[in-house]
Parts: sequence; C-alpha cells; structure tokens
Amino acid sequence: MRPLEVGERALLVEVDSGAEAQALHAELVRRRDAGTLRVREIVPAARTVLLDGLDDPRGLAAQLPTWAVPPPRANTTDTVEIPVRYDGPDLAEVAARWGVSVDEVPAIHSGTAFRVDFCGFAPGFGYLTGLPDRYDVPRRATPRTTVPAGSVALAGPYTGVYPRASPGGWQLIGTTGVTLWDPGRVPAALLSPGVRVRFVTGEVR
Repeated sequence: MRPLEVGERALLVEVDSGAEAQALHAELVRRRDAGTLRVREIVPAARTVLLDGLDDPRGLAAQLPTWAVPPPRANTTDTVEIPVRYDGPDLAEVAARWGVSVDEVPAIHSGTAFRVDFCGFAPGFGYLTGLPDRYDVPRRATPRTTVPAGSVALAGPYTGVYPRASPGGWQLIGTTGVTLWDPGRVPAALLSPGVRVRFVTGEVR
C-alpha cells in the first residue's frame, strides 16, 4: 500500500491488484460510514483508490500501511439484471479467442456473476469482473470512431456497457437497451462499485 499526497487535501493510494483496491475501498467506505474517517469522496480504480477532501492527508498516509484490511464482504443488495441481445460485430472473433463456438459465448457470458470493480471512462460506465482469466481478450488494434450506446463489450478482464455513443476499442459482443446513466434518476448511475450484475438473454428493452 503506497499512499501519495495529491494537492493539499487528497491521497492517491496505490496497491498491487484489483482485489486489494476493492478491499481497501470497502474498508474506507466502512470507516467513513462509521464516522471514524472524514473524507468527501472515495474513488476506486483498477489498482488505486483516491481519497479527496481529507483534513489531514499526511497523517492518514502514515496510518494506512498499519491498517488490517479484510477482504470485501459480498454485496447483499439485489443483483442488477441487464437484458442483452448477443449480436455484437466482434462475437465471432471473441469466440475464436476463447476457443468456443459463437453460440457458446452468450451462455458463458450470461452464466457469469459479475461485480462492478470501479467506474470511469464515461458517466455510468462500470468496469465489471467475473469472467475467468482464460476469457481475457485484448482491445481492438484499431478503435472504432463510434460505438453505439448500449453496446456490451469486453477488454482484458473487464466487461462494460457503453452508456452513450462514443469512440472505443473494446470487443463488442452484444446490445442492451438499459439506461446506465440518467441525471433525472437517484442515483443517476445504475452501476456503482461493489454492485453485482447478471446479463440475461431475452428481449432487449
């Protein structure tokens, strides 16, 4: 665990793995909710956690390496189900990389229990993990100039859903009509760190 001061009131904490980042994020949220940590924002990423709005970042940086951080508890909230039609233009390429038939990709993907590790890239975009390492796929060598909103995509160990049309280099395997980001909804983001997700085949609404 390597805390780095960022400006006057923030820390960026580097760790060695995504699992460590998840565990640290959960512990920081627990301490904030218990009132033993005063912080405005806690933002997890792949191997870092940013704490912003601290009263004493230097003091916390000295304490953090002494903390015993337990593994994160399983999220007890309901699983978010995302209906998907597996019709993406990269479905055949993903099947070839996985060493399976095109028809097997939907079964493998929809049969996986996912977890939102962190959010970023665009409002509402969650980085989901759950697929075994053998299903990692690289980003496309040439990114697309426009990926349609609702595209279900893979890159490295992650699954994601594009909340709006944007450029992107992930492998597209399907489509959903679910709204990932709605400023008129509370909360605006459908997905947040720690939330469980299942993709379900069927009618895309």
